[in-house]
Amino acid sequence: MDVMYFLELAINGGLAGLMYALVAMGIVLIYKSSSVPNLAQGALTMLGAYLVLGLSDALGLPLWLAIPAAVVAMFFVGVGIERVALRRLAGRPIVMILMMTLGIDIFLRATTMTLWGGSGRPMRLGIPDSPLFLGPLLLNRAYVVGAAVTLVLFVIFMLFFRSRQGVVLRAIADDYTASWSVGISVERGVALSWALSAVVATTAGVLWGSVQTVDQSLSLLLLKGVTVAVLGGMDSLGGAVLAGMLLGMLENVASGYLDPLLGGGTRELVVAAVLILTIMIRPHGLFGRHDIERI
Repeated sequence: MDVMYFLELAINGGLAGLMYALVAMGIVLIYKSSSVPNLAQGALTMLGAYLVLGLSDALGLPLWLAIPAAVVAMFFVGVGIERVALRRLAGRPIVMILMMTLGIDIFLRATTMTLWGGSGRPMRLGIPDSPLFLGPLLLNRAYVVGAAVTLVLFVIFMLFFRSRQGVVLRAIADDYTASWSVGISVERGVALSWALSAVVATTAGVLWGSVQTVDQSLSLLLLKGVTVAVLGGMDSLGGAVLAGMLLGMLENVASGYLDPLLGGGTRELVVAAVLILTIMIRPHGLFGRHDIERI
């Protein structure tokens, strides 16, 4: 076996996995703050990327101005989703909230299709297409940038959850009723978690849009994000980062060696297998909290 080829596949896969973790972090932020599983994160990722390009086209803004403008706009989109669609479901069975997030995903995908069509559009961030040489290894520059951004956001959110507001959000996730009883604004806390998730989704959309084109396929990152979140633990940001690297390495190495033999499709097979096996063997993930209910 060519060791250099294996290392190149593993390292590039790990970097791409950190970008998967960026999608998963949006899912974990909401679950960690409100115990709501969010199936709309893929559509939010796609919407954030389209919004950057839309603002750039409509207002003539360069991308370095369109990106922060879209981040601010998506912050309020997240708040709006909570207030309009989810606030009415507070205290309802979790399956109803899950179906609502699925409905939001479908609505956002249809909205982007209506506004911007289905053709792909490039997201040019100025990252060179030429590979980055690390000795004899060739690394994807876009993956390196995306991995660095993911790690920076991970540190920021870890610090945030140690702050007073972060502790409040964790209390809301533990028990809505108890939080209400001590005067915590549960609605405001859940709205904040959706707003932060939408901001992370925009960042992921921009980075993945620079790797591939900005089109409807960005919403399919939901599958990778959910798999990473489940594998790492739905309430663990650190678990999402480590699980993202692990999943990225597994799928890239598998596709590098098996795709030439099988004709493709190995990446999707690996992701599906990891998701199914994790739920079967360790449903709370590698680093998730295993709650034990007393009877």
